[in-house]
Amino acid sequence: MRERQAVIFGILLAALAVIGLGAAALYTDSVNLPFFDRQFAAEPTPTPSLDPVPCPPKGALPVKYSKVTVNVYNGTSTAGLASRTAADIKARKFKVGKTTNAPVNYAGVARINFGTKGVAAAYTLAAHVPGALLTLDARKNATVDLTLGSDFTELVAADEVTLDPKTPLVAPANCTPLETLAAAQASAQASTKATTKPSAKATAKQ
Repeated sequence: MRERQAVIFGILLAALAVIGLGAAALYTDSVNLPFFDRQFAAEPTPTPSLDPVPCPPKGALPVKYSKVTVNVYNGTSTAGLASRTAADIKARKFKVGKTTNAPVNYAGVARINFGTKGVAAAYTLAAHVPGALLTLDARKNATVDLTLGSDFTELVAADEVTLDPKTPLVAPANCTPLETLAAAQASAQASTKATTKPSAKATAKQ
């Protein structure tokens, strides 16, 4: 009986040792089994894409601060960030429109949204918010929206803003011509209207 128990326990210990060695080999990639690759391979994380940045119009000059209306949105969980930043912007002679919370939080320094009429104004504001992402939208006026993100701390010091009222705005190396983006935007809007517009027959039935 004792010999039989010794044999059984010996076999169990040997099996556990083999299983342990096999698991260690798989964990350290010493052994590569195709069926494990198929079952446990992680799905690649897609690289986030950024909206194209519109170039400022050729020869466009910085806009006088008092001519720029800025809506400030708090895209973080930090209470009062939009109000404090709006006060700083106003102290620099910008006009402040809305000051409120953003609908969703924003990860990054800041996002500046603007329409085709507010490109120069957006670049003027961006000189005070290094790292802000410039995004063109469909608005028809020249106002700009500043959404503060989780990486935002404060505006750059006023004496470090490198804007010269008589020097044209510098286009970033990776920007897209404004005309190209505006044409693509108009095309997308026209396509959306075409798909949502009810047909004549459907209208007659209603």
